[in-house]
Amino acid sequence: MAATVDRNICVSWSNIPGYDGPYGYDPSLGAGISFCILFGMSTFSHIITSVLTRTWWQIVFAVGALTEVIGWAGRTWSSPCPYQTTPFLIQIVTLIIALAPAFFTAGTYVILGRLIRTLGPHISPIGPNTYLYIFCSADILSLVIQAIGGAQAASAYAQTPPSSTKVGTHIMVAGIVFQLASVLVFSTLFFIVVKRAFKGNSEVLKERKIRALIAGTSLSVVCVIIRSVYRTVELSEGWSGYLITHEGYFIGLDGVLMVIAVGIFNFVQPRWAEDSCGHNGHKRAGSEEEMGDRGVPNEDGIDRSG
Repeated sequence: MAATVDRNICVSWSNIPGYDGPYGYDPSLGAGISFCILFGMSTFSHIITSVLTRTWWQIVFAVGALTEVIGWAGRTWSSPCPYQTTPFLIQIVTLIIALAPAFFTAGTYVILGRLIRTLGPHISPIGPNTYLYIFCSADILSLVIQAIGGAQAASAYAQTPPSSTKVGTHIMVAGIVFQLASVLVFSTLFFIVVKRAFKGNSEVLKERKIRALIAGTSLSVVCVIIRSVYRTVELSEGWSGYLITHEGYFIGLDGVLMVIAVGIFNFVQPRWAEDSCGHNGHKRAGSEEEMGDRGVPNEDGIDRSG
């Protein structure tokens, strides 16, 4: 029978034989501090950029990064005190449940909408605002499912001795899989938009900033997808599985990927899509479409009105 332990004590995981603890290891203090600093810097940068440029919607990246700070602060707290319940639950809510990535993907939904307005609505299978409505709703639903599962698992773990967390874990996995499916659908639509834009030889794509924004958004989405796949496999193994009890995977397939997912937008500015849209994107695309619809020759002198 596994030993029981006072969850208010602060001792190393290896100091209590026969009790595995919630992590199965002592969370790395260095990793915890490092990620707190990295996500903290990203949070501060996004807030400053949002205020200076008045792109208030960019705050979603700051909120997501701040959520990561809170989660990694919980793991930093857990480093000397891996048995304590409070920091363990903090990192579950903020890091295991895909709360922070949901803010990052919300930002990419807005970016895609801005890009569609810049490149021309004709390149998108659905309206630019529809992405935000549909996929944010899907993210919220997935978070609710994960929260229900997380609450059930946390309640089971908080009992003395801890009871089975399988039901809650399975619910969490269902929520993560649903979110993964949603992101994959979004990624497919994003690919279609970009492919049509390049196929149409849009003048806007000649702007280096727009190309950089498309590349940065693609990288961010890929990071979220990889992280979601990792979380799905990890939780499918249970709380005592190989992946979840080896911190290196957590650091590499969650922490590092999420730093990239949000940090890329500290360098590749989301407002670039708005700048291009306001100056030459939507107006140019719209004028060309109107000319074609009216039977007026395009710039190459060819009437394509059909």
